[in-house]
Amino acid sequence: MATFLAVPLKQTQEVELIKPMRSFIQNTFSQADPDDYNKALNEFSKLRNLMIAKSVDKHDSALEILYRYYDQVVAIENKLPIAENQIRVNFKWRDAFDKESLFSGKRILAIASGSYEKVCMLFNIAALQTQIAEVQNHDSDEGLKTSAKYFQSASGIFGHLKDVVLSHIQQDPTPDMNPDSLNALSALMVAQAQETIYRKCANDKMKDVMVAKVVHQCSELYADAMKLMQLSTLKELWPKEWIPTVVMKQAAFHAMAEFYQSCVCKEARSYGEQIARLQHANDLMAASSQRGGTTFNFRNEQGRIQRELQSAKKDNDFIYHDKVPDVKTLDPIGKAQIAKPSPLPTKEFSDKFQDLFSKLVPIPVYDALNAFENRRNTIISGEIGRLREASTLMNSVLASLNLPAALEDVSGSNKVPQSVLDKAKQVQDQGGMQHLDKLINDLPELLCRNREILDDCIKQLDDEEQSDKQLREQFKERWSRTPSDKLTKPMRDECMKYKHILDTAIGADRVVQQKYSAHKSAIALLSKPSAEIEKGLPSAGSSGGLQNNSAVQQLKKMMEDVATIKAEREVIETQIKDVTFDMSSKFFSAMASDGLIDEESISVGELDRMYGPLREQVNDSIQRQEMLMGRVQNTNTEFCQAKASNQGAAQREQVLKDLAAGFDMYMELKSNLEEGTKFYNDLTPLLVKLQNKISDFCFARKTEKDELMSDLQKRIASQPTGPAPKAPSYQSPPANAPPPHEQPAQQSYGQPGAWGQTPYPLSMSMPAMPSGFNAYNPYMQPYPGQQQPPYPGQQPYPGQQPLQYPGQQQPYPGQYQNPPYPQQPQWR
Repeated sequence: MATFLAVPLKQTQEVELIKPMRSFIQNTFSQADPDDYNKALNEFSKLRNLMIAKSVDKHDSALEILYRYYDQVVAIENKLPIAENQIRVNFKWRDAFDKESLFSGKRILAIASGSYEKVCMLFNIAALQTQIAEVQNHDSDEGLKTSAKYFQSASGIFGHLKDVVLSHIQQDPTPDMNPDSLNALSALMVAQAQETIYRKCANDKMKDVMVAKVVHQCSELYADAMKLMQLSTLKELWPKEWIPTVVMKQAAFHAMAEFYQSCVCKEARSYGEQIARLQHANDLMAASSQRGGTTFNFRNEQGRIQRELQSAKKDNDFIYHDKVPDVKTLDPIGKAQIAKPSPLPTKEFSDKFQDLFSKLVPIPVYDALNAFENRRNTIISGEIGRLREASTLMNSVLASLNLPAALEDVSGSNKVPQSVLDKAKQVQDQGGMQHLDKLINDLPELLCRNREILDDCIKQLDDEEQSDKQLREQFKERWSRTPSDKLTKPMRDECMKYKHILDTAIGADRVVQQKYSAHKSAIALLSKPSAEIEKGLPSAGSSGGLQNNSAVQQLKKMMEDVATIKAEREVIETQIKDVTFDMSSKFFSAMASDGLIDEESISVGELDRMYGPLREQVNDSIQRQEMLMGRVQNTNTEFCQAKASNQGAAQREQVLKDLAAGFDMYMELKSNLEEGTKFYNDLTPLLVKLQNKISDFCFARKTEKDELMSDLQKRIASQPTGPAPKAPSYQSPPANAPPPHEQPAQQSYGQPGAWGQTPYPLSMSMPAMPSGFNAYNPYMQPYPGQQQPPYPGQQPYPGQQPLQYPGQQQPYPGQYQNPPYPQQPQWR
């Protein structure tokens, strides 16, 4: 019966997946719907626990569970990165060949890495495949086919792991995951796959020449596996029966190759060569039996070879008389390798796999989308900023010229110009001066809240790093975990980014305060009713006769052009903000085709295509403004010359200019303060997410620190302190003292003796036995009048009555016989 070697599975334990992964999703994918991922997280955690429970089943259904979990780990690799500084889940796996109890000893490795989980799962998939292959019915064609498929698949997985394990783990692996171990396992599995194919060929009674080639290749593959398994670093790793089995099979299959080749010789009537090969086959089978010992299971094949050898010798001696050549002169047997390591699937292992987190985009795509949004926002803010800066410049020029209010004040009336009334109404409708005061007073509180959160983030990182440094200095190389500064760099960079943002915001707030102070009086006047505004304006004096002035008419026409430019800019600004893109499909396509995303080239090309025409509109609007402002200034010079004869209106015109500038500044300050308030309010949840992320990281590091400290304490406590110092000479025993082995043996005090009393040293001399000695207690004298109990063989005491309970008619059988007493010690 065929026997095969199956690889044991690595063992792991349940871990907390839901909480750290949910925290990462909430902090990273802020727009994700909790209903979409809460169920997926629960299903993922259940799938891992099911994987642990089902791994012991040597069945295809258990293998399907492992396939699904591995596929899910691969699927979330780019969406939910499990690492020390991302989603911190500590996966602990035990060496597959470790004989110790679970999670004890040195052959345990725990790493917070999704890549580590992935390679351990691949190992277990291959191991379970070998176990399923081992339990197949190898007397049937279907069983042999299934075994060949799984052995080849396992060989391919072990070979793949050999190439990638060090890059995925990035530290010393457990012995079973060492590249040399994986290489040996891959070679062993492909040899066993070739064996199943040989047995299939033999069962199908294929031509002897073909069977000889297949089984000879099988022997060569076992020889390769034997060399790899017998490396000095690996010999102690394998189960004790593995190497004898492999060595046995290598010789046995070589013998079978010679046997089938002898059958070819018999058909070709080369009887001498037939005998030579049968003799060699017999010797090889004897060597196989010797090497395998109790594992040798080729008795039938050995008997077949011996019978064929006897028959061939007999026929040759009596009939053919063919010369038997030396086996070294024979032609080598051909080889036919049919079994080969199977490559890993290009997609998923499981045909029924469905990604639980399909609604989450991969992190590279998510990062690319964020980078694209940053580029897009830069363009939007840049182009809108250019428009607003140009409008501000235009308003300031018009305000310095007191336009268009000066055109409305040419009648000589003391009434407030309509444009001023319109501006005052806008100011009052938007809250007036009180609204600005409230916004300005709220900013410090919002800033302080964000600053406190950021300071707490930095303090947590500093405290954790300081604790790690202290323990590293104390325990030196025994403090083996990753240094904090390597893990916290992304979080510290993020903190510095937010600190720079806050510092910039503080400077901008200071500028807003200065602008508000400069225009406070004008804004206060605009916030009052029209009657108070009219009282606040100086008298116009006599300035009639300018209504029909050509300069006035030209300026009025130009003010209409100014209004047109402002309306156009509002439309352009809306168009810039409303441009939409579908970048997800483009980034997914790039990732699928190239394996990575060249975000810059894709984003820049798409942004230029969409924003190019809008940029041209912005440039055209700014050029038209420059030309218009030049004409306005020239025409206003003529208007001022016409008003020069009326000196009384100069003071009034200056106040109107201040009101116009105050209105523009009110609108600018209101927009800036509202944006600042929104900025601080939007920044708070981002800082809270960062704070939660850092808190989770520090908690995980503290848990890891406690576990490592516990391990170190156990190791330190169990470590011997060294040999005892040599005793001084005066503590040596006297020269005439007997050697220790000749000292009389003593029994320690406090241990129960054979008689139930506390014994005393055997070296003590015993006093003579008293006459009234009690057999049960040698130190107690009998009570006065007490009768002695009979010893074995004695008769009952005279007059002794049997013990009888009330209502008892007959004594119990044997009640008159006392139990035998224990044998007296020799010293008594």
